[in-house]
Amino acid sequence: MKFLSSRLFITGLLIVIQTGWLVLWFFRLAAYDYWVSMALTIFSGLISLYIINKNENPAYKIAWIFLIAIVPVFGGTLYAAVGNKRPMRKLRRRLEGETRRRRKLHRQEGKTLLRLHAQNPRACATFGYIYRQGKFPVWTNTQTRYFSLGEEMFSAMLQELKKAEHYIFLEYFIIAEGHMWEEILAILEEKARQGLDVRVIYDDVGCLGVLPVGYRSQLEKKGIRCIAFNPFIPIASMAMNNRDHRKILVIDGCVAFSGGINIGDEYINKKVRFGHWKDSGFMLLGEAVWNFTLMFLEMWNGLRPEDPDYAVFYPHRYHENAFPEDGFVQPFSDSPLDEESLAENIYIELLSQAQKYVYIFTPYLVIDNEMQTALCMAAKRGVDVRIVTPGIPDKKTVYQLTRSYYLPLLSAGVRIYEYTPGFLHAKSYVCDDVMAVVGTINMDYRSLYLHFECGTLFYGSQVVKQLKADAQATFASSRQVGLADCRRGLAASLRDAALRVVAPLL
Repeated sequence: MKFLSSRLFITGLLIVIQTGWLVLWFFRLAAYDYWVSMALTIFSGLISLYIINKNENPAYKIAWIFLIAIVPVFGGTLYAAVGNKRPMRKLRRRLEGETRRRRKLHRQEGKTLLRLHAQNPRACATFGYIYRQGKFPVWTNTQTRYFSLGEEMFSAMLQELKKAEHYIFLEYFIIAEGHMWEEILAILEEKARQGLDVRVIYDDVGCLGVLPVGYRSQLEKKGIRCIAFNPFIPIASMAMNNRDHRKILVIDGCVAFSGGINIGDEYINKKVRFGHWKDSGFMLLGEAVWNFTLMFLEMWNGLRPEDPDYAVFYPHRYHENAFPEDGFVQPFSDSPLDEESLAENIYIELLSQAQKYVYIFTPYLVIDNEMQTALCMAAKRGVDVRIVTPGIPDKKTVYQLTRSYYLPLLSAGVRIYEYTPGFLHAKSYVCDDVMAVVGTINMDYRSLYLHFECGTLFYGSQVVKQLKADAQATFASSRQVGLADCRRGLAASLRDAALRVVAPLL
């Protein structure tokens, strides 16, 4: 009864009813008059031509053209209504406007890139690409620390939160009631009473079913300013597809945490879901935190304009001493606001420049042809490419879809492991002992094309060595997948093919 009366169930039921009613209405309309049916079919043909001519991912095009081919009367109109992957015009205008207004705050220090170029011109080109397309600069003067489990990072988060003296910013896809959030919330309430600027952004869909209705107002009453991103409404719309999947904690402008770890008890293994939960994250202390501060403030002020001047949030505002140096660090944001597949291109970049190895953690492996080609090509030219996926799935359909990509990768020489103790939620790449990416970005269409995401590229940092050691330990506790595991009957092969066609729309 609790589930049947929940917001999750009621809104889902309403959307199913709406979708069913619209489909029925279209088919009845088409059956009513031959010319109406013909007009809708011609319209679908024109929409198919429009899709073919668009500059976007081919897999997304194929999915829609396949759907239109199956239901030509209904498919074209459906695409016109919900086929746009970009956020709603109002949301896009506000967020893009705030980013433009703060463009000068994204300036890159030229000497930093010159130092990196002297060490590794190829790597410098990758960092330069992120700056030109993603607008977030590269930093030195930043200490880094990697966490191989959520519980390790949670302990460090609590320690740093207690030290906060000026402000705390949290932005998370999921904030779930439980032990982890209660511990953090108690500190936030105390800091708010002391007069600190405490702000929280959570994704409304991510928290559907794990936070009560109107939770934003509850936090506001405690002195914690709050935004529920893109509030979920029970209307069938692609606008609900664009979620804030980022995980960011910024403290006093000089400490930041990020990675795959949301705020929920399963992420720290206080609650058992799908076996042992394997995740990862990191902490930054230093000037690179500024990129995360900008990400948060531009999201906040795009939705709730309050800060005319960001200067009070600079890393050295409350930290006069120099920060320790630990390689080159570049936090970046990827969003559906532009046409640049920034995160996917970074992943492909690491694969293309690798000489010895690339080790990958991903909970979902739902890739397009470009990514599959990059993985296979790296393996074929002798790079040791290894991918770790979950041994126990959280979503069975996506797990089957993930396994459908194993055969071509294994045939090319990619080595795949399944984390047998449970569910692996980490999202990371490590390459040749020199470069690594850790962040929130899954290897699936949602993360790469629909969501607001964040990641951090490291060069020559402690994180690189620590992530490699974590990967090697994880291989030892995982089961290596062989070609024999990929044998499928006819029914399973047809199911996998159908799933891969519609994967960009899931």
